[in-house]
Amino acid sequence: MPELPEVETVVRSITARIVGKSIVSASFSSHRVTRGDHDATGTALVGSTISGVERRGKQIWICLDRGFLYVHLGMTGKLLWNGEPGKYTRACLQLTDGVLLFDDIRTFGRFEFFPERDTALAPVGPDALTVPVGEFVRRLRERRGRIKAVLLSQSFLAGVGNIYSDEALYSAGIHPRTPPGRLSEARARRLHTAMVEILEAAITHKGSSISDYVDGLGERGSFQQLHAVYGRTGEPCPRCATTIRRIVVGQRGTYYCPRCQRV
Repeated sequence: MPELPEVETVVRSITARIVGKSIVSASFSSHRVTRGDHDATGTALVGSTISGVERRGKQIWICLDRGFLYVHLGMTGKLLWNGEPGKYTRACLQLTDGVLLFDDIRTFGRFEFFPERDTALAPVGPDALTVPVGEFVRRLRERRGRIKAVLLSQSFLAGVGNIYSDEALYSAGIHPRTPPGRLSEARARRLHTAMVEILEAAITHKGSSISDYVDGLGERGSFQQLHAVYGRTGEPCPRCATTIRRIVVGQRGTYYCPRCQRV
């Protein structure tokens, strides 16, 4: 699933190309991705002008002069500027100059219009890239369970998923099964620093393209080439050469170094 760096990269790649343009026509083909009446959605969108594009965690909000388009990439979603429509195209917006497509093989994504910011959507925590360290430490103190599962919770922080939780925990030297309550303030602050640095580095490299992810221009990211532990079961740790292991935490495959990351 695309995480914060991938979604931020998509937003940056399409913003300058769609802001200021009007929607000439709109078509939809999936009631799983675009819920409600498709004709009514198209009527609401046609004639509106795009005024901005914003990201919160893994959510994308395309701001219009009358309402908002909510986009979530789900597992396999792609938001493509001037892409070629195909069998997995679930939404198509013809703009005054160009086409914006939403492709989604598994249809777990969302592409929906709301007259106002929808309060019915599941609430998310502060954005992982901008949360102040003090707030991060305070919120961590309120959580139980395992630190990896906490980082995956979008109600705790918005934007971190399986890849970047593993990479941040490795960078901070924290075992993924560590209870948050066992982290000293110094270690919690170190985790915050590692998380932000990892997210910023991933954005610089346009995200991690492991399976379906591409940016809004159809280009793959390259941060997967810099992963220290994620997806590297059986390979040597970059720091100590100990074999990287895979366990399951929070029902997710989790990668770590048993020497550098002790409970």
